[in-house]
Amino acid sequence: MTDPRYKKLAALLVNYSTALKKGDRILIELVDVPDAFAVELIRAVRAAGATPFVETRHTRVGREQLLGMDEKQAADIRDMEMFRMKKMQAYIAIRGADNMNENSDVPADRMRLYSKILRPVQDYRVNQTRWCVLRWPTPSMAQAAGMSTEAFENLYFDVCTMDYAKMGRAMKPLEMLMARTDRVRLVGPGTDLSFSIKGIGAKKCQGDRNIPDGEVFSCPTKTSANGVIQFNTPTLYSGTKFENVRLVLKDGKIIEATANHTKRLNEILDTDAGARYIGEFSLGFNPHILSPMCDILFDEKIAGSLHFTPGQAYEDCGNGNKSAIHWDMVLIQRKEWGGGEVWFDGKLIRKDGVFLTQALKPLNPSQLK
Repeated sequence: MTDPRYKKLAALLVNYSTALKKGDRILIELVDVPDAFAVELIRAVRAAGATPFVETRHTRVGREQLLGMDEKQAADIRDMEMFRMKKMQAYIAIRGADNMNENSDVPADRMRLYSKILRPVQDYRVNQTRWCVLRWPTPSMAQAAGMSTEAFENLYFDVCTMDYAKMGRAMKPLEMLMARTDRVRLVGPGTDLSFSIKGIGAKKCQGDRNIPDGEVFSCPTKTSANGVIQFNTPTLYSGTKFENVRLVLKDGKIIEATANHTKRLNEILDTDAGARYIGEFSLGFNPHILSPMCDILFDEKIAGSLHFTPGQAYEDCGNGNKSAIHWDMVLIQRKEWGGGEVWFDGKLIRKDGVFLTQALKPLNPSQLK
């Protein structure tokens, strides 16, 4: 018997996240996802009157392809993927991984090549389709979260099928506040960073692009960031797990970067000229996500967190920065994680992960659950 939670999640993705309608074509990319869920998703798409196009992939096979990738093959893949993407009105990607570190031994130059050449396809998908991206719960993810497989699956479905419409209503005051803010200051252990988001705007994320969700993002103006930020959350990028990432910025550019893998960190930040500038600043507040699990779609939504992102900026609420990378790095500011403060135009907005103003208090975990 199919898990009833599969049907509930499929319905959310089709009817809410991508809002499919009759006649739409949707590309569904599934990586290490059970066939039973793929079937439920296809049925939900058809029930909405849309047409599903499904591709299934496996991380181990993908690794082998990357190991031998050259520029010509990557360009051919880009052209084929772009032709297909331009036929679609919507896109859903669900990515599982039996081994989250599967690509850790793929040479950095191969990863850079693939990411750089395929970037136009991602840009088109982000800007021209209704899309949603999420993970699939696997034992590998459960291990990273320090949880049993069953407990992690229960958390996953609770988080992914929560009342995102309610959360969206609570986000509106923060979205409006960020849109009219100029100066931002982030303070905490090892962190004192200032920048401007004047004129950039802000966007609430309410389950219609990523699942799980729960953030409002903006972006620093390109040359405004000065100071230092010390992240306290592990981050997995290109198959390598980074810890204790510390960035020093001057006039918007990362001039110093250290971590447990400092050489690899700087190789990624040297991918292109835009990789050392910032493409996003966001505040996270999903009440169900309290601890890091080394999966960015979850970790960037941690209650009482923020993330700061070297690389590509979004066209919505962006500063025009271009890069093949987009690397969300997470800082948790709740008291048990060392605390911290977020200031907007000289006013303390959030302290130790708790929103202080009356208009923003509905985003605190006790109100959202």
